[in-house]
Amino acid sequence: MPDFSDQFRQEFTQLLRWRRDVRRFRTDPVEGAIVDRCLSTFNLAPSVGLSEPWRIVRVTSQPARDAAIANFEAANADALKGYSGEKAQIYSGLKLSGMRDAPVQFAVFCDDETPKGQGLGAATMPETRRYSVVAAITQFWLAARTEGLGVGWVSILDPARLTRDLDVPAGWSLIAYLCVGWPEENKTTPTLQQVGWETRSTTLDILER
Repeated sequence: MPDFSDQFRQEFTQLLRWRRDVRRFRTDPVEGAIVDRCLSTFNLAPSVGLSEPWRIVRVTSQPARDAAIANFEAANADALKGYSGEKAQIYSGLKLSGMRDAPVQFAVFCDDETPKGQGLGAATMPETRRYSVVAAITQFWLAARTEGLGVGWVSILDPARLTRDLDVPAGWSLIAYLCVGWPEENKTTPTLQQVGWETRSTTLDILER
């Protein structure tokens, strides 16, 4: 194993700080080779039982993108109804999707029925397959940031509707809709913290038993 230097560790921590959820993208295209380098990190991700349950759909056609946008807009309108007062005002002003601008978009699913891995580690906690997909997405996200790319995770969606619209197998569960591209700006402070929606914790509560 490499002997990682103090400088590397500092730069890695810096990378984690720069991993922000990006909503505002430039429309400039992204070279395919760069995207492929980032996607290759999925093959390095941990997965329960070595099941590798991630399934990636490139959302490239205009009809598919239009369906995803319509899905988001309907879910976003419903979500707004759940807030009132100042929170409703803040929410209505948030840009929560880069789907109209991001040149690269993926829907990432978990194959809950994959035979790969022989069910090892998932018999008692089947959700660990989905956790594995999240771990792979995190690696992709960090790799994208090293390339200067931004990633935005759109979670305000109807998963069942998107699964139907993208015509994927019924045994796949939507984990993330990712917008990828060159950010309009780079910042280390989360947008939700900037607008006063929530604050980031500076301490970690750890229980002992």
